[in-house]
Amino acid sequence: MPEVLKAPLIVEFPFTRSLGPVQSAFLTGLRERVVLGVRTTDGRTLVPPVEYDPVTAEEIRDLVEVAPTGTVTTWAWNHEPRRGQPLDTPFAWVLVRFDGADTALLHALDAPGPDTVHTGMRVRVRWAADRVGAITDIACFEPYDGDPAQPAGHSGRFEDPVTGILAPARLDYTYSPGRAQTAYITALSDRRTVGERCPSCRKVYVPPRGACPTCGVPTAEQVEVGPRGTVTTFCIVNIKARNLDIEVPYVYAHIALDGADLALHGRIGGIPYDQVRMGLRVEPVWTEGARYPDHYRPTGEPDGDYDTYRELL
Repeated sequence: MPEVLKAPLIVEFPFTRSLGPVQSAFLTGLRERVVLGVRTTDGRTLVPPVEYDPVTAEEIRDLVEVAPTGTVTTWAWNHEPRRGQPLDTPFAWVLVRFDGADTALLHALDAPGPDTVHTGMRVRVRWAADRVGAITDIACFEPYDGDPAQPAGHSGRFEDPVTGILAPARLDYTYSPGRAQTAYITALSDRRTVGERCPSCRKVYVPPRGACPTCGVPTAEQVEVGPRGTVTTFCIVNIKARNLDIEVPYVYAHIALDGADLALHGRIGGIPYDQVRMGLRVEPVWTEGARYPDHYRPTGEPDGDYDTYRELL
């Protein structure tokens, strides 16, 4: 049994969000070194601002400037900063209540060590050198022992306001396919397709999962299937993927390999897209050095009888 495979994987996408009038003013203000909150009908000032009162659900748009100084209400020390965090040296995550605000904002505090941080300590904003209208325009907070700063009473109206933000979402993780799929991937390197047979129902599953999805019992008996198979269902792809150098339209299909009781998916080539059909007999096409088939092409055999694959639709 070969060593179980593992590989680092990244899932990421850019999330584009439009901003309402309150969030637009708040982020535009940060770009201009102005901290804005929003005042509720009962006189509370919320920073960061929201568009609806969390207590009464009333819409609120009364913008008010607060001071760029404040007080730490609670904190936690970050010994090992991660990629994308505000500072690349150890720092404290803090909730800061700005002078003039009734709620607190979460951000980083640049401090020498955890023994220098405490609830109630005074801090001020350290502005980023390059500001674009994002929360990162506050580079971090820093300790401050002076008098509270005085806001200038900004109205919250700006020329060239920020109307949207791009928030990248990313997840880094290590994936391991497990014993069964490691054997499957290793066999593909030798241009073989290997599944596993259930000891109870005797069905052969490709790719194998290590257990029968029908009976729920472990599978261990390896069975080589294919390489030929039958198209069971398919779709015509008309939208070009950015990471695939394949011209549209093309066909993606479920293929029941000979000897398998579960259809796998693959691209169909070597035939016009509008001639692909259920029952079409196909075989894999490998490219030099590839670890899996590039696509499947027609074998020239007569189409498979519907009764031979109807249970695999």
